[in-house]
Amino acid sequence: MQRWRGYDAAPGGWGRSVVTIGVFDGVHKGHQATIGHAVARARELGVQSVVVTFDPHPAEVVRPGSHPAVLTEPARKAELIEALGVDVLCVVPFTPEFSRVPAEQFVHDVLVEHLHAALVVVGSNFRFGHRAAGDVALLERLGQTFGFAVEGAPLVAEAGTVFSSTYIRSCVDAGDVGAAAAALGRPHRVEGVVVRGDQRGRELGFPTANLLCHRYAAVPADGVYAARLIRRGQHEPLLAAVSVGTNPTFSGRERRVEAYALDFSGDLYGERLALDFVAHLRGQIRYDSIEPLIAQMNQDVERTRRVLG
Repeated sequence: MQRWRGYDAAPGGWGRSVVTIGVFDGVHKGHQATIGHAVARARELGVQSVVVTFDPHPAEVVRPGSHPAVLTEPARKAELIEALGVDVLCVVPFTPEFSRVPAEQFVHDVLVEHLHAALVVVGSNFRFGHRAAGDVALLERLGQTFGFAVEGAPLVAEAGTVFSSTYIRSCVDAGDVGAAAAALGRPHRVEGVVVRGDQRGRELGFPTANLLCHRYAAVPADGVYAARLIRRGQHEPLLAAVSVGTNPTFSGRERRVEAYALDFSGDLYGERLALDFVAHLRGQIRYDSIEPLIAQMNQDVERTRRVLG
């Protein structure tokens, strides 16, 4: 998959293409259906498939301070999109100036002049241009003018619930990582670099990897989870019992993500790890002494083994 920074990175002599556009945070089942449809249509037409996405998230530029929790960091999003068979990932820098581009100009500059779109595939709720003034109906009218077709991809739903990034964020925020996984088509992942913490877990017999996560990472609600821990260059993930929260037994204040890797005794400091959250085991509990905490942690470890098999 080619990766372009900006639509003006399209090479000279670029031919026609099938384009789909969106933030695609999470690359969930709905996104997969839309992108998969674009890839299939591109192959039918014998042209390249292009995914246009944006960085940073448009919400942060349009309404500073409103950046939503991020389900997939840029590198991870690119990997997931590439796995769908896309030919080109075009990441457009979303600047204040770009946010003010009218819908008609966006279509002319991006889809017509640079990407030479033969077909544009978008979700039925697609909006674009300054103040999100453009919709699918406008895109279809402009397509008739500029010579490209438009196909809408239906929203994906199960049991009456439409899968969206907003819905998945709400699941993660509530600690319902099972529902999040059902919408994503895989476990929700949080990544970070292992940094030194209080080393209290080591003193208790459960040395944990303290993850420093991205400031906007969609971290699940406080509690204890069964997760798979992925290290770079390692094919087999480790089983992990993960604590998210402030360590109330020790009157902690800083919210942390701490992973205890089962059956592992190595050093993880400085490594960048990924945690795939599989199941919520329990909420946070404040204990009055160390002994019941250690007993509970042993139970958490055994439950993690059972859940992850």
